[in-house]
Amino acid sequence: MNPALAGAREPDTGADVAHAEPGGASASPAARPGKVTSASAVPTPSTLLDATPQQAGTQTLLRGLAILEAAAAGARDLKTFGATLGTTRSTTHRLVSSLVQARYLRQVQGGYLLGPKLIELGAVSLEQMPLSAVARPHLERLAEATRDTIHLGVREGGDVLYIDKIPGTRGLEMRSRVGHRMPLAWTGIGKALMLDLSPTAWEALWDAARRSPDYADLPTPYTRDTFIDRMTNYAGLGHTFDLEENEPSIRCVAAPVRDASGLIVAALSVASTIPYMPVDRMHELVPVVQREARAISEELGWRAPQLTTRRIKR
Repeated sequence: MNPALAGAREPDTGADVAHAEPGGASASPAARPGKVTSASAVPTPSTLLDATPQQAGTQTLLRGLAILEAAAAGARDLKTFGATLGTTRSTTHRLVSSLVQARYLRQVQGGYLLGPKLIELGAVSLEQMPLSAVARPHLERLAEATRDTIHLGVREGGDVLYIDKIPGTRGLEMRSRVGHRMPLAWTGIGKALMLDLSPTAWEALWDAARRSPDYADLPTPYTRDTFIDRMTNYAGLGHTFDLEENEPSIRCVAAPVRDASGLIVAALSVASTIPYMPVDRMHELVPVVQREARAISEELGWRAPQLTTRRIKR
């Protein structure tokens, strides 16, 4: 954090000084700490300032981070930042100015936006968190809970590429392996990677799977139209099934993994043979698989849409 930010403190006494907003407009002072102006506050999911009172340096750091979260939630001017945090206008101005100086915020004609420093840090963070390393503890938890074979895969063109696998403990062996590729449309994990695509793309991937030399002669359990209907249903539910389409007697339950942008970047699955994977158990496994997929997604920066939000407290 910028030295100027680290040294900023709430004044003990004295009148507030009004500072001009970007563009020249002057706003009235923000509410004193503990008197948040609800009409101007931006609700955020943060709990940064809900903790017990901190020492001055820690409090300043948390306020700076809370300003960044407020900016991400839509706050654009000093008045809104101050109302959201419950800080005076002069304190808010000092914090925001320090964040601008350190490039965590940038000042534009309409107010303030998140700055380029956050993009730099985000890129480094992603490089330091490879997908398989982030996902592995969740795959192990899923394997322990189910005793079945667990897969993690990513999309490569029209195929799913398996990047991790934990064999089940029931004495069964599947042909999948790390580094193995299979057509997206022929596997549960591949279909999970396709959930956000359009029906036209689903058709194209179905046709590509049928043309694959290793799969062209295999009998298919349903037609292209049935495949599109099932994908439409899966897209609404957020999970997919493999009902022996890829390998005789093998069934699986799969769910997508998303990154901070909300895009599907991977998928995971639980697979076993019919005796251990009847249809009713497949439905029971859906929330279990989705829970671990969401947990991986959250570690990659994804956040579920918030139905309700609450204000940052001082």
